[in-house]
Amino acid sequence: MTEFRIGIDLGGTKTEVILLNGDSQELFRTRIPTVRDDYPATLRDIAGLVAQAEAAAGQNHLPVGIGIPGTVSRKTGFVKNANSTWLNGKPFQKDLSAFLQRDVKVTNDANCLAVSEATDGAGRGYDLVFAGILGTGCGAGLAFKGAPIVGPNGVAGEWGHNPLSWTSEAELNARSCYCGKAGCMETFLSGTGLCRSYHVAGGEKIKGHEIVERAAQGETMAQQVLANYYDQLARGLATIINTLDPDVIVLGGGASNIAAIYTEVPKRLPKYVFGGECDTPLVAAIHGDSSGVRGAAWLNPL
Repeated sequence: MTEFRIGIDLGGTKTEVILLNGDSQELFRTRIPTVRDDYPATLRDIAGLVAQAEAAAGQNHLPVGIGIPGTVSRKTGFVKNANSTWLNGKPFQKDLSAFLQRDVKVTNDANCLAVSEATDGAGRGYDLVFAGILGTGCGAGLAFKGAPIVGPNGVAGEWGHNPLSWTSEAELNARSCYCGKAGCMETFLSGTGLCRSYHVAGGEKIKGHEIVERAAQGETMAQQVLANYYDQLARGLATIINTLDPDVIVLGGGASNIAAIYTEVPKRLPKYVFGGECDTPLVAAIHGDSSGVRGAAWLNPL
């Protein structure tokens, strides 16, 4: 009998379910709009998606893993740091396990990216995988031998809310962050941060892919902003390498689609990595936007 597993990606705007078999093949997938500010409805919607996946599998009581935009506190069992704020302060894992009458695995959505890419993606075959997200924000997750590393505070691997290394104090202070501090890596390295850099340099407010297009067309300001971005990204990743020295770095999120990252950043890394050399592979996530929901499914080992 084929082993099935269910993954749920609980996002701010959509909630997605996937059904995988033991060979990583996708057998069923669907998504619904995320109901906001209604915790009981969130539990009901997830249960409904699980029921649909089980109907597709023709089996009941399948293992379920869920990725959320936050983390479960080991100390309290409550969700914290979720930008889906109606989850914060709630015993989500306990409540959902009771609702579905099984042990549900819950972790941060960036950890799901790391697990997915470590299992059957760009990080397959590596022991320690660091997965960074260069999207609206700048999250990250870690996986060791396919399992997420969470840590006692639930923030293992999170780099976005540390200051960008080797940056002037004036430049750091000029980058306010929603977390209440200034100079966070997220304000430089996220796709939003790249757009912000272009605007600060004197350009209008445009999207990241437009900056790349303008640079390709020869616009000097766009080219300089991108060159600065590659250097900033190298500094941010060097901090991770100097601390963890992962076997591979996998990047996801919209800005990770900038092809030049994978040639330009490795050139700059030895300048910032302690010892003056760096052999860490830097690769793009294979599963793209599907990594979160696929990784959630892989939270339950067969």
